[in-house]
Amino acid sequence: MAPSDLAQDPNEPFDVLDEAGAPTGEVKARHAVHRDGDWHRALHIWIVGVDAPGEAFLLLQRRGLGKDTHPGLLDVSVGGHYRAGESFAEALREAEEEIGIAPDTARLQSLGRRRVTNIDPPRGVTDREIQDVYLLRDDRALTDYAPNPAELAALLRVPIVGLVAMLDGVVPAAGATSLDAPTRSVSEVTIGAGDIVVTATPYLARVAVVAGRSVRGERPFTGEMWSRTIPDGSPGDP
Repeated sequence: MAPSDLAQDPNEPFDVLDEAGAPTGEVKARHAVHRDGDWHRALHIWIVGVDAPGEAFLLLQRRGLGKDTHPGLLDVSVGGHYRAGESFAEALREAEEEIGIAPDTARLQSLGRRRVTNIDPPRGVTDREIQDVYLLRDDRALTDYAPNPAELAALLRVPIVGLVAMLDGVVPAAGATSLDAPTRSVSEVTIGAGDIVVTATPYLARVAVVAGRSVRGERPFTGEMWSRTIPDGSPGDP
């Protein structure tokens, strides 16, 4: 079976939202929502941890090659959609489906809500999401995760210091440890800005700063971080 047959269900039902994020009462299939550019609800969980030597890291997923948006690029640790009628607790299934863990809800820290538009004309996709964004502290070893090869190509652990330096343009690349989803092999890799979903790059830079503050016990978040909205087609971040 080809990756495109596995990465998502094109008929998965989504609640259609208005631009303010309120349900319209309409339910449409995933492929139709992405075709028509309807607003819909999504969940982002960023996993931050500290390794044995005391170095803080973020987990990034390399999206599966069969994904209908941004295949093969680096993105949020866990990202997925709410199915029609699904609650937040039910939507946490995304973490188990993607990386094989059940998040402890008591350890999830809300970072607010983000509104973003991604347009991919060659694929006929206009993806307008209202994302509930959370931070999760989890220090477990990379090999304790079970990335689903139907969803991810790999799961990467990236030291925050190197990641921020790369995103700020101080260095051209950052080192990372990669857990390959199909083979579960571990390797050392380098990543650059071109490996990241373009609309996620400034967003990731802000999350990295927030995550670093969080593990240091500092106040991690201000509500103004992503209070703006991306204009359609813009590579910027809200």
